[in-house]
Amino acid sequence: MEPLITINNLIDDAKCYQVVRILRWPDGQVICPLCESTQIDKHGHHNTEPERQRYFCNSCTTYFDDLSCTIFAGRHQPLQNWILCLYFMGLNLSNLQIAHELDLNEDDVQQMTTQLREGINDKKPPPKLEGSVESDEIYIVAGHKGNPEAVRDKGRTGRRNRLKGARGRGTLAKEKPPILGLIQRGGDIALKMLENVKQKTIEPIIRTTIAPGTLIYTDEYDIYGRLTEWGYQHKTVCHSKGEFARDEDGDGFCEVHVNTIEGFWSLLRSWLRPHRGISQEKLPLYLGFFEFVHNVRRRGKALLGSLLNLILN
Repeated sequence: MEPLITINNLIDDAKCYQVVRILRWPDGQVICPLCESTQIDKHGHHNTEPERQRYFCNSCTTYFDDLSCTIFAGRHQPLQNWILCLYFMGLNLSNLQIAHELDLNEDDVQQMTTQLREGINDKKPPPKLEGSVESDEIYIVAGHKGNPEAVRDKGRTGRRNRLKGARGRGTLAKEKPPILGLIQRGGDIALKMLENVKQKTIEPIIRTTIAPGTLIYTDEYDIYGRLTEWGYQHKTVCHSKGEFARDEDGDGFCEVHVNTIEGFWSLLRSWLRPHRGISQEKLPLYLGFFEFVHNVRRRGKALLGSLLNLILN
């Protein structure tokens, strides 16, 4: 049974470290992070953090503590700030808002949120979709904020003129990368930033994310034209002809549509809105974090506990 994690449980360091120990070693048996031995002795506490337990491994003769070999190890911010920062990220606060809430420098919060998003993306399990899946794509404006060399190499004009955009679908080169969305009806979402919208670009993503034989619903865009060759069932709606849903089996329910994924796009845009000026380099981190948050909430699990459990294990 997962521990109940609330802000009230995280108001001091003692409770923070207690939660970490419960999540890292749920059966109460401390395990060495290097050799996985259980021959462990307690060895006092950290010099500057009295609630941070130290240990000695009798098998590999290594000293470690509650945070060793985790994303929180070696950080100058106290554990309480890291956990509260993760909590506020789950609420989708901007870096500036989090800095105000924690009374920290915004640059420090920027580094913390980036490291936490990287940790979530490195450890989150890839979604596996089956049954009935909808696929669609949108385009998000994302330049090279924070990467002056990339901006200089582009030699582009100011943002106001750039946003007018060029004709046609977006690409990374046009600073309007495509985002592929795959959503299982009643199930998880998978998000992936693409270099362009071509069949050879989406094929490996679809093959690794969606189970063979799955029924995939799309619009009439021709990048989905080879889904049957790739081993999937495929049904389409033709938006250009004013068709948005179709009842094929006569039961009065229009089952052929992509309304689920199109409705999801509004959630994604709302999620990204507080984070102004996300760069191409950072956008996959934001997408991966939101993917995990959305899928956890869909399953009805506590978000903070799930985020911490993923990072610590």
